[in-house]
Amino acid sequence: MRKLQYLFMTMACLLIASPAFAQTGSGSGAASLVPIGAGIGMGIAAGLCGVGQGKATASATEAIARNPGARSGIQLLLVLGLAFIESLTLFTLVVIFLTAK
Repeated sequence: MRKLQYLFMTMACLLIASPAFAQTGSGSGAASLVPIGAGIGMGIAAGLCGVGQGKATASATEAIARNPGARSGIQLLLVLGLAFIESLTLFTLVVIFLTAK
């Protein structure tokens, strides 16, 4: 009996909510999915760049642990690589701002 009550309450909420969201303020009649796609794209780009930065940092610390004498060269290439990885996220942000008007 309790499951049937939950079913009817869910159906009532769904049937009442559909007319509430039927009208849009823009007048075009269709909702724009560009902002949602832009948010998802930026999230994916930032997440994958974070993974890349983590792997680069882990590899650099392992390389320094194996050969401490090459610290300056490894550190230079690490900082350069991290800057390039971060620039990918910033380029994604610029492209999203240009497309999501």
